[in-house]
Amino acid sequence: MLLRNEDVMEVTAEIPEGHLHLRTTVRLADGSSIVFQEATVAALVRAYISVKTDPLRSRIVLMGRSVPERKKGYAEWQLLEEAEGER
Repeated sequence: MLLRNEDVMEVTAEIPEGHLHLRTTVRLADGSSIVFQEATVAALVRAYISVKTDPLRSRIVLMGRSVPERKKGYAEWQLLEEAEGER
């Protein structure tokens, strides 16, 4: 699926009442919506910045994996950078 800029009608980033973490809702031209949890948006931003700001880097791969031992408040499922050649 390719989401073109013109497919996106609205982006809402908010912390819903009763929650601690950001949710980002992308409303599409066809009326459907995609809701991203904060950790997913953070991973996308990390990937974007890593490629956009490093003149030698043209690619980054983040792979989902379980992280049983983690900092308090972090989700067990994390999108972490995959070293080239690990897959």
